[in-house]
Amino acid sequence: MKIVYLITGSGGSFYCGNCYRDMIYLRAIRKVRGITATAIPLYLPPDKTNIETGLGKNVFFGAISMYLREKVPLFRNMPVFFDKFFDSALLLKMAARRAGTTRTEGLEDLTLNMIRGENVFPEKELQRLIKYLTKDGKPDIIHLSNALIIGLAHQLKKRMDVKIVCSLLNEDDWIDEMAEPYQSKAWKLISKEAVNVDAFVTPSNYYKELFISKTGISGKNFHVIPLGIDSGNLNIVQKRNNYPAVGYYCRISSQNGFDKLVDALIELRSGNSLPGLTLHVSGGYTDDDKPFIADQIKKIKAHGLKTFIRIYPEFQGNSKQEFFSNIDIMSVPVRKHDGYGLYILEANTAGIPVVQPATGAFPELIEKTEGGITYSPDTVSELSANLLKLFKDNNLREQFGKNGRKKVTEELSLDKMSEGLSEVYNGVISK
Repeated sequence: MKIVYLITGSGGSFYCGNCYRDMIYLRAIRKVRGITATAIPLYLPPDKTNIETGLGKNVFFGAISMYLREKVPLFRNMPVFFDKFFDSALLLKMAARRAGTTRTEGLEDLTLNMIRGENVFPEKELQRLIKYLTKDGKPDIIHLSNALIIGLAHQLKKRMDVKIVCSLLNEDDWIDEMAEPYQSKAWKLISKEAVNVDAFVTPSNYYKELFISKTGISGKNFHVIPLGIDSGNLNIVQKRNNYPAVGYYCRISSQNGFDKLVDALIELRSGNSLPGLTLHVSGGYTDDDKPFIADQIKKIKAHGLKTFIRIYPEFQGNSKQEFFSNIDIMSVPVRKHDGYGLYILEANTAGIPVVQPATGAFPELIEKTEGGITYSPDTVSELSANLLKLFKDNNLREQFGKNGRKKVTEELSLDKMSEGLSEVYNGVISK
């Protein structure tokens, strides 16, 4: 069986949970005998880590050329030469640094066009993609990264007679940021185009139910496959310092609640509840995030805590290992209701317990891992109280760390994911 993933990239400038999810799918399915799998990036190029794991270098529907076609009539029929120039790796990487994934303003029509299945895709780019997809023989299944590109399902089925699987996770982050009537139109279009998808895959029951409520589709061909992780990539190491340390591992942004953790640090330090408490931060950012980050640094300096925060320049490889070796607890107190939370598995794999708001899929996920606690209401005071509780109870913290490591290794592994994905793909083919 031959499977091709069409993956929407972030450009690699920050920790993108959906991007890592896509690559985890690729790694997992490659473990199944008789299946070959490759991945093709859309919009933006993959980062260097993803290239090493098998994501191709050719970018289709490049972000810059797509944007110019949408906004500037002169470019709607641009020659191939201009496409290649605007979609060069250098320009796309520059675009990735400057754009934030949560800023939908000005991209509403482009979003709807990628969801809509009829007569909206640049014909030359579609032909280029199809030629690339079939150069080594037609794939049995094309797996779309998310429902924001579901319009491709109609086009690819019509032109290639191929089975389509579509991942679902956090589309609401993007769509719900759009103004009306775009928001309602997006969900209605997704509902309409869903008939072209043979199977939907999502990692949590929470997100399955949310997506059904947004679109009104039946959910009969939905499959919940919890995301797994390669626990061998991160080893437990002895913490290097004795001071208490909390970590944040995600894109550094307001949406992901970085300022809430900063406020919790200030609250715990000002009350002298945890002398020496430090904050370690990893996950990267875009240019859109810089003003927000600058405000948080000013706040930290105003409270005399500049020496008690460390921001890691990289979020992969040795820097990632060093980050987890320096913290006792991790928290990503997101404002959005996340459909999963791979960063929780990242922490638990390293034996680090988590403290998360009881929102989105977090209760469901932490019930599986037994590697931390959730709190409600979602306030800074409640976050501070639960961090303090876990810092003060060494036995509980150690037990959560052990639980998380064990559960992720045994129940949320790549092998478990492989089984689930293989079952879905075989079911789609058998129909």
